[in-house]
Amino acid sequence: MTSSTAGSTDPVELALPFRGRWQARNSPARRVPSHGTDLFGVSYAIDFVAVDDHGRSARRTWRSWMSVEPPAIFVGFAADILAPAPGVVVQAADGEPDHEARRSLPAQVGYALGQPKRVRAGISAIAGNHVVLDLGSGGPFVLLAHLKRGSVRVRTGDVVATGDTVGLCGNSGNSTEPHVHVQATDSVSWSSAVGLPITFRRPGGGVWLRAESEIVEAG
Repeated sequence: MTSSTAGSTDPVELALPFRGRWQARNSPARRVPSHGTDLFGVSYAIDFVAVDDHGRSARRTWRSWMSVEPPAIFVGFAADILAPAPGVVVQAADGEPDHEARRSLPAQVGYALGQPKRVRAGISAIAGNHVVLDLGSGGPFVLLAHLKRGSVRVRTGDVVATGDTVGLCGNSGNSTEPHVHVQATDSVSWSSAVGLPITFRRPGGGVWLRAESEIVEAG
């Protein structure tokens, strides 16, 4: 896949969609497409993983190296996910299961083999439980993905303000551990949606794009 042509578009400015300490993963500051593909408009998407004071998403045990792990042991599981901008809810999907986390190489290899099947199944198999906000009249659109089953608190047509809780962090969809996936697109026609660049407001002022593995604490 080639990179999106959305680089000429001014970045969509967002607030951080969480509180506490989170680490950037798959940042577009490292590469574009950030997730290795332009499918489903993910070209400039970024993942955030909640971490403890030691930078760990969860304490490691033998299961971390050899098997799968319950999502509930992770710092971010069931943490509030916040609207990063004011907008109207245009999609709100719930009901996808939170599957076991996979930090071990054996578990990740098996999971990777199922990726083509998930792509063919469409957006719910990839994003899991998710919320999409329309920030204007017909876009841009912001997707918050991998929410906890049964936690989505908004419905299509709801108007939300920056900082409103839209759901809880989960491990649904195409996810190897609990995290929130954030992306902006020009449409919600996922087969043809074009990813848009995004930036985030710094807690101390200004805007920036999180570097790979950078940790930030949001109040």
